[in-house]
Amino acid sequence: MSDLDLLTQCLARNVKRWRTERGFTLDALAARAGVSRGMLIQIEQARTNPSIGTVVKIGDALGVSVPTLLDYERGPRVRIVPADQAVRLWHTEGGSYSRLLAGTEAPGPLEMWDWRLMPGESSDSDPHPAGTVELVHVTSGELTLTVDGAEHRVPAGASASFEANTPHTYGNQGDVPMEMIMTVSVPPVHRDAPVTVRPCAHPSETSTTPPPPPTASTS
Repeated sequence: MSDLDLLTQCLARNVKRWRTERGFTLDALAARAGVSRGMLIQIEQARTNPSIGTVVKIGDALGVSVPTLLDYERGPRVRIVPADQAVRLWHTEGGSYSRLLAGTEAPGPLEMWDWRLMPGESSDSDPHPAGTVELVHVTSGELTLTVDGAEHRVPAGASASFEANTPHTYGNQGDVPMEMIMTVSVPPVHRDAPVTVRPCAHPSETSTTPPPPPTASTS
């Protein structure tokens, strides 16, 4: 089985498993995630390769991280993610990108990202679910972080934290590439609680499938 087929099968199994555990019908999950019922049916039947934006929406609605939905090996408590298996989920022709380095449930989704923004480029994000917190550490260049309309400069070596339930933008207004490590903590989902879905940079329902998910191994 190819990596693409494996990813499709794992996503199908994990979406159905978590939907069942949460007690959601297809209609209920579709409404919470903001995707069509038909799309969910195709995903659970492994008949489509949804965009990462759609996977993020479903993960938020279920209260699980993206790696959990893409994970096809459940086992050891220590999970090593090789450098070449970090999942690139967003990129531009100019060279900007974001990579999902690792993720877990603690007890809500907890994710660590590697970001690179080229000069003059930016990435917008709508509000995440209430209670979501982001931490960033800039390793090179300077991040222009805009939260709820207020602009903040974060130079190399500095860090920032903020509540991410308002619109925010990561930007690079400098002349050199900006690189940062970002951690996102999303509160656990409750069956009857409303959901504000975290959008990805390209939230269309259909696109090419991202690279294979991280593998688990002992060390």
